[in-house]
Amino acid sequence: MFATLLSVALLEQLLVYQVGIVPSRFFKVLGSKDLVGFRELTSIAICLIVANSLLKSFDQYISNLMYVRWRQSLTHNLHQSYFRRKVYYSLNVLHGGLDNPDQRISQDVERFCRGMSTMATNLIISPFTLSYYTYQCFYSTGWLGPVTIFIYFLIGSMVNKVLMGPIVPTLVQQEKLEGDFRFKHMQIRVNAESAAFYRAGRVEHVRTNRILQELLQTQRRLMGRELRLYIGVNMFNYLGSIVSYLAIAVPIFAGRYDALSPADLIELVSKNAFVSIYLINCFSRLIDLSTTVSDLAGYTHRIGELQEVIAQLSKSHRRGKGSAVKDPPEFEESSVDSEEEEEGDSSHTAFTLDRVSFTAPSSEEPLVKNLTLKVAAGHSLLVMGNTGTGKTTLLRVLNGLWEITHGSFHMETCFGPRGILFLPQKPYFTDGTLREQVIYPLKEIYPVTGSADDKRILQFLEVTGLESLLKRTGGLDERVDWNWYDALSPGEMQRLSFTRLFYHQPKYAVLDEATSALTEETEAELYHSCKQLGMTVVSVGHRSSLEKHHDSVLNLLGGGRWELTEAQHHS
Repeated sequence: MFATLLSVALLEQLLVYQVGIVPSRFFKVLGSKDLVGFRELTSIAICLIVANSLLKSFDQYISNLMYVRWRQSLTHNLHQSYFRRKVYYSLNVLHGGLDNPDQRISQDVERFCRGMSTMATNLIISPFTLSYYTYQCFYSTGWLGPVTIFIYFLIGSMVNKVLMGPIVPTLVQQEKLEGDFRFKHMQIRVNAESAAFYRAGRVEHVRTNRILQELLQTQRRLMGRELRLYIGVNMFNYLGSIVSYLAIAVPIFAGRYDALSPADLIELVSKNAFVSIYLINCFSRLIDLSTTVSDLAGYTHRIGELQEVIAQLSKSHRRGKGSAVKDPPEFEESSVDSEEEEEGDSSHTAFTLDRVSFTAPSSEEPLVKNLTLKVAAGHSLLVMGNTGTGKTTLLRVLNGLWEITHGSFHMETCFGPRGILFLPQKPYFTDGTLREQVIYPLKEIYPVTGSADDKRILQFLEVTGLESLLKRTGGLDERVDWNWYDALSPGEMQRLSFTRLFYHQPKYAVLDEATSALTEETEAELYHSCKQLGMTVVSVGHRSSLEKHHDSVLNLLGGGRWELTEAQHHS
């Protein structure tokens, strides 16, 4: 594609030169009153202009294709690193030093590739055009013409380099504030109902306007700094036309062309003016790119910073720290069959913790000290304790999301069907159909009407009491135009999470406050279904009613203390 663009651009420049000297030939035939020559020249000019227009359009089309290709390549590269292991989690949750990674991937990459595509043609053709028109200018005006133009370009380049300096950091700051402003509106959109219950429109109005005001102030500062650059660029462009005539005037007044007739002299002046002006125009286009380059420098800084942080996080994950789970495995997409056992999975233990201690990432105060625990098949565990004692943090450690500070931890079963599945405290639903919500995080399964997969999904929707959801969505594979979080109540979201759990039917289910929005009766039914499907459950919760569904209770007492007891099964 790059070679094609170069070929098209070179051919375009050959035609540009022919079109550029057409006016000088018109001056000669008009000065000589040559009607036949005028007709021929007009026909040639029209053909050249049509051909040049087609080539220029094709040039722009290839540049746009290169933009798409570059954006695809760079974004895929970032996605590959971003979604590998747990980098996306660490970057958004644990790493506070990098603002708006989503904006850097979605917007900054787009603007960077767009800017590169607009510069591509000028950059690849400039060495050829500068060399050719420097030779033509030297042939017409002697050494004085090209030397004058080159000195003029060097002075303009140095001035623009000085003017570009302050723009880059200001642009980086503007993009950060753009991301903060967009995030604020996203925050309001996601939490609109909660904010409405608080009647918080006024305070959110003030805070959003405050972020906007800071953004606009930075934009004004950027515009002021760009103004000086624009003045330099435009002054360079317009003074260039005068410089070209000065270069042509020297050999004329020196008597070099005194032997020519007036018509020939006009033709020569027109041709030489085009050559000199086009040489200056080649330099002017490079100077004009300084505004694009200053923007690209800002985007390059932000994208490069993102790549550096991702590489750093990937490296730290590979090293690991104290935990046997140095690289948490991804969800394994093995087939799910409710009637067949996996013969290859003989693991009777999910987790083994030996004198494990851990803290919150922003604190050195231990949440739990020297915890020794084994989660085995058929022996369910309930984790209880006051707020802030580390219940959810323990699940993060079990999942491999957070690292331990002392001891050893082993995960001895894979993620996925017949392995381990976690239900987080906040249910997550992707965009898509009801089937895609149930089978998540498996990739889309292309349905076959009346298949066994359909029957299993419908069966578990009935078990969780969500038969009505099938009618609301119009079927398992109908696309819905509403947000799942807005359409479902907290209880329905937890029921749908259990439908997902039953569909995957893991050997171990780790539940974080998974029934907090449900009645005790519904809670009992769901835990009974887990037991019927052969799941060993690890639960985090506050309700005393949960104890009867478990074999052991781990009480986190705060200050690093813990207590493991047998569960009391009340009738």
